Amino acid sequence: MKIGELAKATDTSVGNIRFYEREALLPAPQRSENNYRSYGDEHIERLTFIRHCRSLDMALGEIRSLLRFKETPQENCDGVNELLDEHIGHVAERIRELRTLEKHLKVLRAQCAESNDAACCGILKELSTQTSASAVQPGRKHIHGTH
Repeated sequence: MKIGELAKATDTSVGNIRFYEREALLPAPQRSENNYRSYGDEHIERLTFIRHCRSLDMALGEIRSLLRFKETPQENCDGVNELLDEHIGHVAERIRELRTLEKHLKVLRAQCAESNDAACCGILKELSTQTSASAVQPGRKHIHGTH
């Protein structure tokens, strides 16, 4: 099948398929005589695995590790358990961070209880102060899906 067919079969964008190929998560496909990429069922299976891992917010390195285990089925799966335990820890930490963020946002929201001119908005004033900026974790960037 061609890349568009693989994309449709797995509900994955062509761009993401190419990205996974560049990242060596998805093996390079065979090329047909007219130089089109030719994908098979093994690509569907692997891409489905990758997408499931991504839906669990796993990083590319974690997925690479899991794929190595998957490629050596005779090996002990203790490493898989350790990887998942570590990922659970990342998720738990992110939940704690999000709860702290939620509390901060609620305090911020309380700064403007009623509708006023923007010049009188307590939220905008608070966002302009150093104490507001320091309440958020320093160095933390808002990037969805990473840990």
